[in-house]
Amino acid sequence: MTFDLILRNARIVDRADGPVDIGLRGGRFEAIEIGLPKGEAPEQDLCGRLVVPGFVETHIHLDKSCLLGRCHCEKGTLEEAIGEVAKAKRGFTEEDVYQRASQTLEKAIKNGTNQMRTHVEVDPRVGLTSFRALKKLKQDYAWAIDLQLCVFPQEGLLDDPGCEDIMLQALREGADVVGGAPYMDKDSHGQIAKIFTMAKQFDVDIDFHLDFGLDPAHLDLDEVCRKAELTSWGGRTTIGHVTKLSAMPPAAFEAAAKRLAAAGVAVTVLPATDLFLTGRDSDHNVPRGVTPAHKLRALGVNCNISTNNVLNPFTPFGDVSLIRMINLYGNITQVGAISDLAGCLDMVTSASAKILNRRDYGIAVGHPADLVVLDCETKAEAVCEIAQPLFGLKRGVRTFIKPAASLLRPS
Repeated sequence: MTFDLILRNARIVDRADGPVDIGLRGGRFEAIEIGLPKGEAPEQDLCGRLVVPGFVETHIHLDKSCLLGRCHCEKGTLEEAIGEVAKAKRGFTEEDVYQRASQTLEKAIKNGTNQMRTHVEVDPRVGLTSFRALKKLKQDYAWAIDLQLCVFPQEGLLDDPGCEDIMLQALREGADVVGGAPYMDKDSHGQIAKIFTMAKQFDVDIDFHLDFGLDPAHLDLDEVCRKAELTSWGGRTTIGHVTKLSAMPPAAFEAAAKRLAAAGVAVTVLPATDLFLTGRDSDHNVPRGVTPAHKLRALGVNCNISTNNVLNPFTPFGDVSLIRMINLYGNITQVGAISDLAGCLDMVTSASAKILNRRDYGIAVGHPADLVVLDCETKAEAVCEIAQPLFGLKRGVRTFIKPAASLLRPS
């Protein structure tokens, strides 16, 4: 058997056996065995390092990343962030969006992400400018990352005349996913219904911004679950933020989790933004506002962790490193059990791939040869030590290298 490349002594994530050899051919995994025979193919010894199929980012805003120099960020509230970006995006051009988004996307690739869903604002102010810029970005970077575009109305849908027509045009032009922000309309349930109608019409998945805040008295997730069941869109519906779950007592939290699990509605937790924006009206004992994703998973909900905003008024931080994000999450939510720490890695890999409905994700014979090598041996070490990606492959082709730091000892 001939190969294009053999990776020796790889610890494949979620395999119980020890280090194995990975043979690649034609952009796919051809063989995964102990002691593959030597041949003419180039080889690399991974020395027992952990290999994952690559990180999966399901909730980011490439179109409005890198805006700090154009926007004020003084109050740190959701209302300020929406207002500042609303003003800035009136000046967006396709070239400007492409330049900023590509800068962020390249950081993600170099940090080990090779699958991504980005939300894209479309409305009567920005039109399809950002969407068309990201369509070009999707094509230009297909060699390194698979990119889904989720169009959504950040400033409201029902209360923003003309927005629906623009969203429909984006879906006609090939948007992969439809999203919403129901809390931006007076009739949140009306927006939810409209988004499900669009999803059914174009046969696309749904990804909502939902239940942002700390008052769990009113939850739109109940209506999303009801519509997901009614339309058979379970497994194709995701809700992001859902910070109200972080403010629930245990019994109510468990009931909400069981409702989500039964409806097949997934949850994306966004630690950096949720930490930055929530609790702004508290002057002491400030709540974290980060929903415990690992507890949702324990109750049967497909749950993941993502980045959301980068270097803008929603989150003035970020290097698009998902390994750093799960370490941040673990600290915030006080994760200590080894199994829960390992599960944090799942929430930027396999759980996220399930949200994107990527059935060919994973290191298995016949699958696309997508992988990232981490400078560690176990899943828990990856999270605890923020283990850095050393290199990555997309369909068998090397996409980045980031050699481990080494000490220069005196001779």
